[in-house]
Amino acid sequence: MTLPVVKLTKGIHVMHLFYRIDRIRWEQLDQGQRDQTLVSLKRLCDANTAASHPRLTTYANIGGKADFAFVLMAAEMGSVGQMHRDLEACFPAGTLVPVYSFFSVTELPDYVTTNEDHRHMLTQHEKLDPNSEAFQKRLAELKEKQAQYEHYRLYPELPDWEVMGFYPMSKRRTGSDNWYSLDFATRKRLMAGHARVGRKYAGRISQLITGSTGLDDWEWGVTLMAHQADALKEIVYEMRFDEVSARFGEFGPFYVNLRLAPDVLWGHLHL
Repeated sequence: MTLPVVKLTKGIHVMHLFYRIDRIRWEQLDQGQRDQTLVSLKRLCDANTAASHPRLTTYANIGGKADFAFVLMAAEMGSVGQMHRDLEACFPAGTLVPVYSFFSVTELPDYVTTNEDHRHMLTQHEKLDPNSEAFQKRLAELKEKQAQYEHYRLYPELPDWEVMGFYPMSKRRTGSDNWYSLDFATRKRLMAGHARVGRKYAGRISQLITGSTGLDDWEWGVTLMAHQADALKEIVYEMRFDEVSARFGEFGPFYVNLRLAPDVLWGHLHL
């Protein structure tokens, strides 16, 4: 079987999957079937361990909305779709019950910093002469930093931290609170303030924002990696006071998950 090759111009495909185990069906399996399920899942995970992609990571959902959570990343749409189907095929028929799925892609934000923004900052805030050697050195540093940011935004290497939070979101389009009726300069200014809040959590939160407009029911997926749940709570709470969220944010369901390798996941879920 050969799937069509479908790649993005820039970036990769991302899928978040949440499932529940049908306990009655699972208990009807013999021990050999249960053991083979774990072996198959481990084999699939071991085949997809790249720093960025292809990658499949396994989690236990905390709170009862689901049992399993998986994050899949691949450059080709067919590859992430095949990984999804191979994942489900690890489990005997009827044992794995879908709860929620979200399909999105990595992308650069509309309001990415430009060379003109760098030049403005250096002349207006750092008071450097555009004709000076110091200006050119700082500009080169900023360009390199921006290039690294854009690369990891498009080809993320998420840290393998203990906690993963995920939620979908959209920008509001209601009456005077229509994000898309604002001019570009206003939207860029508001998002700059929003980003400043996020940067305060460097070292405590690592985030991945993926785009899903035209691909799923929401416009973005937000994946937050952390060592502690209070970091998730604090960043989302503080963001709520920022105008981008307070006035224009619409949020879907929140899923909080614990990073567990398949062996540990099996023990945790008493499988």
